Amino acid sequence: MPTLFTKIINKEIPSFCIKEDERYYAFLDIRPISPGHTLVIPKIEIDCFYDLPDDYIGDLFVFAKPIVKAIEAVVDCQRVGSMIAGLEVPHAHLHLVPIITMERFSFSFATEASLDSLATMHKKICNRM
Repeated sequence: MPTLFTKIINKEIPSFCIKEDERYYAFLDIRPISPGHTLVIPKIEIDCFYDLPDDYIGDLFVFAKPIVKAIEAVVDCQRVGSMIAGLEVPHAHLHLVPIITMERFSFSFATEASLDSLATMHKKICNRM
């Protein structure tokens, strides 16, 4: 059975896609820790991040780099933190989270985002890509 993320990649579930290529897909999190929170996922279904092939791990960070730069350009933050947790969806993924302090770098701050706020952030980030 396809994962939630595979359904997003296959456009069975709508998303605010930031960037896509033949191996990766990046989109805004609908329950962001902070505005601009983006998920980067490989298109292959592998549960644990460190079970990905070595080249996928390295290339995923290269794929994510311009996304991070775009987020930093449009979101008021000290930096964009990266997090690999992977407990909620059994599909390897990287969280890119704009942060001001480490105390705010926690899923306890995640809240449902409105479609309007996601659309606005999507446009801002994509315009910087």
